[in-house]
Amino acid sequence: MKFPYTRLRRNRKSEWSRKLTNDVSINKSDFIMPIFICEGKNKKEKIDSMPGIYRYSVDNLEKVIDRISNNSIPAVAIFPLINNSKKNNKGSEALNKNNIVCNAISKIKKYNKKIGVICDVALDPYTSHGHDGLLINNEINNDETNKVLSQQALILAQAGCDIIAPSDMMDGRVKIIREILEKNKFYNTQILSYAVKYASNFYSPFRDAIGTNKTLKFDKKTYQMDYRNSYEAINEVRLDIDEGADMVMVKPALSYLDIIYKVKQDFNVPVFAYNVSGEYSLIKNGINNSLADEKIIMEVLYSMKRAGADAIVSYFANEVVEKFLQD
Repeated sequence: MKFPYTRLRRNRKSEWSRKLTNDVSINKSDFIMPIFICEGKNKKEKIDSMPGIYRYSVDNLEKVIDRISNNSIPAVAIFPLINNSKKNNKGSEALNKNNIVCNAISKIKKYNKKIGVICDVALDPYTSHGHDGLLINNEINNDETNKVLSQQALILAQAGCDIIAPSDMMDGRVKIIREILEKNKFYNTQILSYAVKYASNFYSPFRDAIGTNKTLKFDKKTYQMDYRNSYEAINEVRLDIDEGADMVMVKPALSYLDIIYKVKQDFNVPVFAYNVSGEYSLIKNGINNSLADEKIIMEVLYSMKRAGADAIVSYFANEVVEKFLQD
């Protein structure tokens, strides 16, 4: 029917009506809160490039976990700053069963068993060259890297990690990780594949947070996706699902809403979006400088949900729950 019999503004006339008729919602359970950790004792280090975000030593995680738990956020993702003295060309510290990430997993699981723990599988925090894989003959070697990544994944699972998240973008790594988990009877350990990870310019604050901004020798365009490409993402997701991924990540989120939509339309699996550090810092700095209202945060996050994201990894998670989702 046409106007005046159809007036779409009728459903917008009041707040209660808008709540009843909206078709996308954001809930506390939609979020994963990233946590940056550092070595040492009783540390809480400010990250200048990410306003309001800190690195914490493992012994300081209890208050961090309490806040996340009180906000009913179901899971955390752990990202380490590794001392330069422990970095080398092979990223050997990633295979240390007593490294900072394994210790953090143990700490969190002993303190609060109800929170899910997600850990990246990639070598960039541990390598002296800042890359996600092994640098051999000035090239990131795919197959040799996969051997190390599978061992890293097993060590994280043994430490108690619930979700293994290969973020490296090596071809075939999901299959090898799934095989080693099955072989060692970690049948229920989930794999969240960063199936669609672009070589983005939005990662700079994150690299500052984990200390790879100064060590990265050249860009990651030979293994992360070209941001000009779209349909390649579908191939990446299909392969990772076939290899044993339980869920997939699209990273970054805000500039790739079309990709989130395509992946969700094509595959019947949970699709996560990573609201990355550059997106966070741009918005946060705009708010701090009175260039934007803080409600812009919700507008941005709703765009990701509207595109089809089932869950969102976001540095805004605690803030959003405390300011906007208390009803």
